[in-house]
Amino acid sequence: MSTYFPKAGEIARKWYVVDASGKALGRLSSQVARILMGKESPKYTPFLDTGDHVVVINAEKVKMTGMKAEQKVYHRYTGYPGGLRSEEFKKRVARKPEWIIEDAVKRMLPKTKLGTHMFSKLKVYKGDKHPHQAQKPEVKALA
Repeated sequence: MSTYFPKAGEIARKWYVVDASGKALGRLSSQVARILMGKESPKYTPFLDTGDHVVVINAEKVKMTGMKAEQKVYHRYTGYPGGLRSEEFKKRVARKPEWIIEDAVKRMLPKTKLGTHMFSKLKVYKGDKHPHQAQKPEVKALA
């Protein structure tokens, strides 16, 4: 017996559209990360990128449960002394809602070159319009 590994030509990538309106951020992000990694596919292999492309729309309508919408703070460091920058969840939703979903999904993917490649298949948009109609994406209803 030998273990089956999919070849590069055998991996058929699909495109999915996910609507984020009214969804909890963590649950949405974990399900999107599973699709990007390919864990929904029977050909899943941990060291190969067998995942599909995901387009997330209505990023500004994602919700947080509990008190997180008031208490969540995003931190980043510029690389310079005293360069810690902080931003509250409500300000980030108003300024760049795409970054909220991208940040949550990116932290759920592997921290390797493979994870970077998986993350490049995620497209997040504010509003319900996206420029990927030519790829004929399927609407994916997440729980």
